[in-house]
Amino acid sequence: MQIIHIVPGSGGSFYCGNCLRDSEYLQGIRQAGAEVIKVPMYLPIFADEHDLEKDIPVFYGAISLYLKHAVPVFRKAPAWVDRILNSGPALKLAAHMAGSTNPKGLEDMTISMLLGEQGQEKEELDKMIDWIAEHCSPDVIHISNALLLGLAKKIKEKLDVIVVCTLQDEDVWVDAMDDDFRRKTWELMKERAEDVDAFFAVSDYYAHKMRPLLGIPDEKLYTQHITIAPEGYTPIPDRPLNIGYMSRMCEANGLEILINAFILLKKDPKWEQVKLVVTGGSTSDDNPFIKKMKKKVDQAGLHEHVDFHKHFEDEDHHDFFKQVSVLSVPVLEGEAFGLYLLEAMASGVAVVQPALGAFPEIIEKSGGGVTYQPNSPEPLAQALADLLSHPEKLAGLSKAGAEGVRQKFNIHQQATEIIALYKKIQGQNKKETHAA
Repeated sequence: MQIIHIVPGSGGSFYCGNCLRDSEYLQGIRQAGAEVIKVPMYLPIFADEHDLEKDIPVFYGAISLYLKHAVPVFRKAPAWVDRILNSGPALKLAAHMAGSTNPKGLEDMTISMLLGEQGQEKEELDKMIDWIAEHCSPDVIHISNALLLGLAKKIKEKLDVIVVCTLQDEDVWVDAMDDDFRRKTWELMKERAEDVDAFFAVSDYYAHKMRPLLGIPDEKLYTQHITIAPEGYTPIPDRPLNIGYMSRMCEANGLEILINAFILLKKDPKWEQVKLVVTGGSTSDDNPFIKKMKKKVDQAGLHEHVDFHKHFEDEDHHDFFKQVSVLSVPVLEGEAFGLYLLEAMASGVAVVQPALGAFPEIIEKSGGGVTYQPNSPEPLAQALADLLSHPEKLAGLSKAGAEGVRQKFNIHQQATEIIALYKKIQGQNKKETHAA
């Protein structure tokens, strides 16, 4: 079975859970015996571009796509201009810009992408499909998220394959738009959802949320939790009694709540030795916020107790988990999953999360953490103090979390199930085609 996975990248300037999820997923499916070809969109996933496979171009290059919307003259630019704009150095520069993470100013582009063969990028869609048809023989096209639903109709028409779409945090992008754009975007997504054979939601919470928004029939909707390869993480004994944060360093992901909670915690002399370790990267749009957070830390007299780490990939990634005993990423509105939770628990780090989004579901299923409510500094500080005060409880959560990830969030187990599910959907599609 050959699977084409269409993956939009963030360029690696910040910790992108969805991007990392796609990368883990692809590796797991390959190891389970299926042939997987990753077709990248917009940007590479990682800063060093090691995720880009030889001879596979980046389609819908981020700079070229943006300029064609913002400056109409670029729509008629010769091919060599696109090649320059889609080059590695240019895409690396684009990765540090805020535009790839903020829908403001990109509403028209979002709608155009959902229009697919009717949108401004129809030539790029043709280019992608033609490349796949020439170089591949896919059985399945798997689209990384529902903001790319505009690809599905023409893919099915031209390639005669089943199309599957993952659902993961699309609401964050859409709901940040102004009312008219938000309404139009949800309408288009619901319309285009009819072109897809199956949807894989990353949590039960998110499946329940997206089912009515996209009008997905029950028989087309499956929950497939995010999973990781647990052997890539090593729980270590006697780790420092520090608190960690690993995600994009921005207001929406709750960094200010955690810093305020840490300031409250440090008022008790008992926690004199406890540090806060912050990592996860950022975009240029986050710089004023990060500057504000550092100033807040300085004003609280905690400069020596809060470490901001710029690098978070590869060895820096694993070194981070060696420095902390507890992780908290108090995302303001919760989210569809949170890959960092699995990475922390697989490393033997307990998690403390607000009772929002999919967090309670993941923590209950894994057994590796606790939740608190409401999502404000005082309850978080209390939850952190409770764990730090009870080393037996902390050790129990550490052990349970590592085992919970191995047993219930293991990519090797899930990969076999997903391949079987692809075949089931493929068989159902053939029956429906013959019946028609």
